[in-house]
Amino acid sequence: MKTKTHKILAENNSKRSKCLVYTRVMGYHRPVESFNIGKKGEHQQRTHFEEAIIY
Repeated sequence: MKTKTHKILAENNSKRSKCLVYTRVMGYHRPVESFNIGKKGEHQQRTHFEEAIIY
């Protein structure tokens, strides 16, 4: 199923670049792409949250 997002990404594919994702591991930051297979799987299973803005 093609969505509007897929269309925009396809049209601008030549302008895209690789994005490094870093995560905090044991007190320091590491790029996710350097993880082993098990650690990458664990990273994908993590739940992300957004803090609510309190006025």
